[in-house]
Amino acid sequence: MSTARQTRPADGTGVRSAAGARAHAEATVRARWDSEGRAPHRQDMIDLSLVVSELVTNAIRHGAGLAGFDVRTTGEGVRIDVHDHSDVIPEAAGGTGALPDVHRGSGYGWPLVIRLAREIDVRRRPGGGKTVSVFVPLRDAPA
Repeated sequence: MSTARQTRPADGTGVRSAAGARAHAEATVRARWDSEGRAPHRQDMIDLSLVVSELVTNAIRHGAGLAGFDVRTTGEGVRIDVHDHSDVIPEAAGGTGALPDVHRGSGYGWPLVIRLAREIDVRRRPGGGKTVSVFVPLRDAPA
């Protein structure tokens, strides 16, 4: 695993880290919703940040580096696609979202994603690597 792969900006976004991905996702959502005179619910934006952090961190730590990061908004939420360089589909991808019985310093990220996101899909990319795609629902902020 080369360091250059891990630090290269994700295609088209300049995203290199979980923090950058969170900022990019939030800005994308706010731009769309602001243009419609709407504001996303604060708790849903926190959920979005957690999901984005987990997915991007997993791509960097376990997926041989971040290969791309895409955000697409809808009227009901946001679709996140995180691309990495590893062909390995983690066993947890088919999991139930149950938390590990014993805490060993990790293992909570994927269950968190399963609990907060919908339409979760993990697929190998034709040119190598994989894409984890999720939909995070967003509600309007209370008036």
